[in-house]
Amino acid sequence: MAEETRSRYLRMKTDDYASVGGGDELIRSDLQELGVAARKLANHALMVVGGLGSGTTFFKLLASSAAIYLLILDRTNWRTNMLTSLLIPYIFLSLPSVLFSLLRGEFGKWIALIAVILRLFFPRHFPDWLEMPGALILLLVVSPGFFASTVRDSLIGVIICLAIGCYLLHEHIQASGGFRNSFTKTHGVSNSIGIILLLVYPICHLFLHFH
Repeated sequence: MAEETRSRYLRMKTDDYASVGGGDELIRSDLQELGVAARKLANHALMVVGGLGSGTTFFKLLASSAAIYLLILDRTNWRTNMLTSLLIPYIFLSLPSVLFSLLRGEFGKWIALIAVILRLFFPRHFPDWLEMPGALILLLVVSPGFFASTVRDSLIGVIICLAIGCYLLHEHIQASGGFRNSFTKTHGVSNSIGIILLLVYPICHLFLHFH
C-alpha cells in the first residue's frame, strides 16, 4: 500500500513538471549553474597560476627564461640581423623579484666586477658570447632606483615588454620569409615558440590587471 502511494506521488510530480515545462526549466537552471561554476573555476585557475607573489611571478619566470634562452641561442647558432640586444632590457623588466634582488645585491656586484676586470685586462679570454650577459649584469647593478623599482613594477614596464615581444616576433617572421616558414625552417619552431612566450607575461599581466 505504501509503495503504491509513493509511486502514485512520484508519477504526479513528474506529470506536473512535464505539463508546465519544468524539465526544460531544470535543464536550463543546471546549465546556468555549470556556466557559473566554469567561470569561477577559470578565474581561480588564473589566480592560482598567476597569483604567486606579485600576481604574475610565474609568467615573469616563464618570459625571462624564454628571453635568456633566445639570448643564448643568438650568441651560439641563431645569427640574425634582428635587434636581439632588446632582450637585455626585456630580461631586466621581466626578471622575478627574488632573482632581481639577488643579482642587484652584493652577489651581482661581484659578478659585474669580475666581468669588468676580465674585459679590461684579459680581453682575449673574454668570449664574445659573454658580452650580452655582462651588459645585463651591469644594467642590473647600476640601474637607478627609478628604473629598478618604479618602471619595473608599473604598467610602463609591461607595455615595454609587450612592444619588444611584438617587434621581435614581427622581425623573426619577416626574416623567415613568412609565418609558415618561421615554424618550418631549421630552428624555426623553437625560435618562434620562444618569441611567442615573450608575449605571455605582458598579455597575462594586462589581463589580470584589468580583469
